[in-house]
Amino acid sequence: MADSSFAASLPPDLFDLTTLISLASTLAILGTAYTASCYALPSTAKKSTRALFIWHAFDALIHFFLEGSFLYHCFFSWMPSSSLTLGDISSGRYYMPHLDGPYLGHSDRIYGAQAGGDNPFAQLWMVYARADKRWAGANLDVISLELLTVLVMGPLACWVCYDLARGYARANVTIVVIATAEIYGGFMTFCPEWLTGNANLDLTNFMYKWVYLVFFNTLWVFIPAYALYVAISDISDAFAVRDAKAKTKKAK
Repeated sequence: MADSSFAASLPPDLFDLTTLISLASTLAILGTAYTASCYALPSTAKKSTRALFIWHAFDALIHFFLEGSFLYHCFFSWMPSSSLTLGDISSGRYYMPHLDGPYLGHSDRIYGAQAGGDNPFAQLWMVYARADKRWAGANLDVISLELLTVLVMGPLACWVCYDLARGYARANVTIVVIATAEIYGGFMTFCPEWLTGNANLDLTNFMYKWVYLVFFNTLWVFIPAYALYVAISDISDAFAVRDAKAKTKKAK
């Protein structure tokens, strides 16, 4: 009986083709990151080095292709707000953020994946928007964070992969910068929702709450926390070696 009531609580479009393709794309990106690590790193590379390489390659690809597509639709996909009916607006089918002024110089348009039509990336973001409707349109807080994520964190993640492949210790410094930014960005993404009672989030079923919102977003908390631990430990070891050399020099 419990199983049937659980199934009945799930939305009918939960496992439609678009959703399955969207989830598969994430796995494909992870597979690409792993394959890149096999080519870029020697077989003798430490497990932590390989894990950090895979994570930062995965991170960069997610930022460039998925979150980059989100920004594209926020800037270039639009439809006239006059085309919406009162039913569209009252039903909440479209995300219409409260703006203090015109967005990109226009007050008569709605932007975002919701205006992207049949574009595959627009459809992907509309799947995620079922759990967090801010991603259907042009939410200024999200756009501001994603601009930094795509334009700054993405290239820095590529740089980390390059340094790890070359064995350069400076990768640790960049890892600390990226991990700190990722954790801060996650907090700034969800803190506004916590303060307003999760107004834009759908927490009514397991998939939206625990898979889309909790699992996919805490990846960018727990793994960066691990990256911080590894990088700071390596940096601390380097300082310890320097201090030991300084003490030896003084003793002489």
